[in-house]
Amino acid sequence: MLQKFNFEGFLRELENGNVLVDFDARTGHNHGTKFRLRQNCLHKLYEQVKVIL
Repeated sequence: MLQKFNFEGFLRELENGNVLVDFDARTGHNHGTKFRLRQNCLHKLYEQVKVIL
């Protein structure tokens, strides 16, 4: 369970190269801008992490 998103953690992981910016603009159809996160890094963006079995 992930609780309390940490924006500072997001910025840190962006600087570390674990969060990537994906500009998904195509000819004639713009899908917008997205953030992609490297696998196994999601927990680094939250203050509280609990494993639920």
